[in-house]
Amino acid sequence: MKNQWIEFYSGIVTVKITGKGIERFINSLTRANLVIWNVKKCGTNTIIFKMKLSDVHELRKHKRNSDCKIRFLQRSGAPFLLKRLLRNSGFLIGAVGFILVIMILSNMVWGIEIKGAKPVTEHQIRKELTNMGIKVGKLQFYMDDVETIQRKLTNKIEELTWVGVELRGTTYHFQVVEKNQPKKPEVLSPRNLVAKKKAIIVKMFVENGKSQVKLHDRVVPGQLLISGSIGKEDKPKIVAAKGEILGETWYKTSVNLPLKSNFYVFNGQEKIKQSVSLGKLKIPVWGFGKIQYKEYEKETLEKNIRFLKWELPITYVFDTYREREKVTREYSREEAIEMAKNLAREDIKSLLSEEAKIKGEKVLHQSFENGKVKISIHFQVIENIAKAEPITQGDSE
Repeated sequence: MKNQWIEFYSGIVTVKITGKGIERFINSLTRANLVIWNVKKCGTNTIIFKMKLSDVHELRKHKRNSDCKIRFLQRSGAPFLLKRLLRNSGFLIGAVGFILVIMILSNMVWGIEIKGAKPVTEHQIRKELTNMGIKVGKLQFYMDDVETIQRKLTNKIEELTWVGVELRGTTYHFQVVEKNQPKKPEVLSPRNLVAKKKAIIVKMFVENGKSQVKLHDRVVPGQLLISGSIGKEDKPKIVAAKGEILGETWYKTSVNLPLKSNFYVFNGQEKIKQSVSLGKLKIPVWGFGKIQYKEYEKETLEKNIRFLKWELPITYVFDTYREREKVTREYSREEAIEMAKNLAREDIKSLLSEEAKIKGEKVLHQSFENGKVKISIHFQVIENIAKAEPITQGDSE
């Protein structure tokens, strides 16, 4: 029979029919559309065949109108297997419980190892880890990922230069580098310092090399500022030019800012749903019911589940729903101009180094069109304009 796997789930019985007129009995079953298969004749008055469990009741009806006797030889399929499992439910519960306990233990933290830290720093790290909820005996599902742990430790403990975090099985491994290690001296190859942009020099400090420009000189990109060639012209000595040349540079930026805009903000309300995911199948564990928020954002965090040292294709999923509200912000013309200036300053600062300073600014153009303020601003900036340029053999001759 082609669909024996389908019949397996509904149940299969092996039937033995004995008596006179078994051929007529089989024909009556066929006319009633009862499905039978593997029909075997054993002797003159005996036939054995298989049929669906759901048709047994109909078989008994046909038996009443015949002189045949029915005997059920074998029962197979899912319903009978389930009965046997329920009969031995103690073993089943024990096996399932054992697997669950092993799985839970495999996803707990059983060790925290810290290498490269002094005893005082190690104590501080362990204390901070406890505050973060990372301790022995806690499930890994409710802990931050290794990147977040690394970032939090680096931000909260000033003594750390770098900390590497790795989760191997049930143990967290921390590799620490502290700030009190001596810095390696910087080795510089022979070089000049040249201008990297147009500028007017406002401040100079030459530590090594020979200055080629003076205060208030206007320089262009590529112009030599500090030469790495010192000494006499006939016997020059090549060194690594070192120093700082501050110059006044110029930037221009344009900003378009709408007077009225809509955006979303979180109001602090959130709901967390937890589930176990196996492929496309998702089994809810915590946080049932529909999300009642009209507007919300969903954030999903997945944690892999392990069994002993193996990672299973099962994940524990945290779905966080945060309610948000739509807010309309409207500026007056004066507020819009001031906000546009602030945005322009932030735009310029993103292009500059931390040491650079904005000396002055001048609005070149401003207008109001289609509900927007359009503004162009010219900035004067003081920054280091020097960059290194290696000295080749041909340059030194």
